[in-house]
Amino acid sequence: MVPADKYNERVVITGVGLTAPVGDSLPEYRANLLAGKSGVSNFETRYIGQVLAGICHFDALKYQKRKEVRRGTRSGSIAVYCANEAVADSRLDWATVEKPRVGVYLGITEHGNVETENEIFEISKFGYDTSVWSHHHNPRTVANSPAGEVTLSLGITGPHLTIGAACAAGNAGFIQAVQMLRLGEVDLALAGGVSESIHTFGIFASFKSQNALASHSDPTKACRPFDVTRNGIVVAEGGAVCTLERLPDALARGAKIYGEIVGYAMNSDATDFVLPDRNRQAECMQLALKRAGMTANDIDLVSSHATATEQGDIEESLALHEIFKDNPRVAINNTKSFIGHAMGAAGALELLGNIPAFDDGIAHATINLDELDSRVPLTQVVANQPRQMDAVNCILNNSFGMLGINSVLIVKKYQPD
Repeated sequence: MVPADKYNERVVITGVGLTAPVGDSLPEYRANLLAGKSGVSNFETRYIGQVLAGICHFDALKYQKRKEVRRGTRSGSIAVYCANEAVADSRLDWATVEKPRVGVYLGITEHGNVETENEIFEISKFGYDTSVWSHHHNPRTVANSPAGEVTLSLGITGPHLTIGAACAAGNAGFIQAVQMLRLGEVDLALAGGVSESIHTFGIFASFKSQNALASHSDPTKACRPFDVTRNGIVVAEGGAVCTLERLPDALARGAKIYGEIVGYAMNSDATDFVLPDRNRQAECMQLALKRAGMTANDIDLVSSHATATEQGDIEESLALHEIFKDNPRVAINNTKSFIGHAMGAAGALELLGNIPAFDDGIAHATINLDELDSRVPLTQVVANQPRQMDAVNCILNNSFGMLGINSVLIVKKYQPD
């Protein structure tokens, strides 16, 4: 266990694994973001027909056998792929890692809907005879399934959790990992978020009934955060998992350090089931800055949450304006414009899309932003073309979700003492 005086130990990111609609590795993902390539395409879903979605194309059999893929879940396959990629990228000597001292902390928006919908569809073919219901249903639908599938794949015997935090979940996975590392509960954490959302017709049907499901004749132009012509959310699947370590452990083994997590915060609006509250969002950002010992002027790049819904975009933009109105040099961008809304994976994927800016100094664009909504009081949004910055040393990552859950993560370029 770590002594009490180590509770504020510095925590760093040392390995990255991801799958997104525009790439299955960080270099591929980053290159496509800088090139302005959208990953949104047409997708056929049960009962509704053709919708628009962000679809991943990773090789599920790279780390799983066909039987494991059939027995498990799509979110589990995403998690297994990303976790194994992160471990490989970290260059840990996995055979010698103490598996009881490894924790898995993955954010999710929802889990089990896909399997339940599929099973009901299957028994409908047999007059709703429940004797044909799969005996795999229970382990597939328990909330810890994605993280649990990672432990099975990697032989991890330490704790595993999925953190249900709606669309704030990707950040929440990182936050849980930082806390467990600082408490000394684990020595290594696999953290991030995953989503299989496009495989449940219910999420499309619900957004459609709210008039919040995006449509466009050109799928690549469908996701339009902050744009006056936006008309809703593009649902996406995806995942992002990182290896996190306490700084002394990372330095001792000569690990590559992608960034240092220096601040975080979570809070609740306590106002509405789905409508956001700019004041609570601003308070969440301010608390994260306070914990990091920073001010808004210390932030170089803000990764916005904006989902291309009218009120959501406006509320966040007002919160951002309140915090960053005196920082004209900050770059504000949006990754959903490329990949859609990856729900539980969104925060983690959006952070990782920006992490390479520490090295290349480029803020990737917000694509499809042809005309900024006049109700969005932001002059710092990076629109359509990447912006070369003088330097990027600190990134603030916003993720907000239904039931008014907000999360903010601040990551800094690692600088040796």
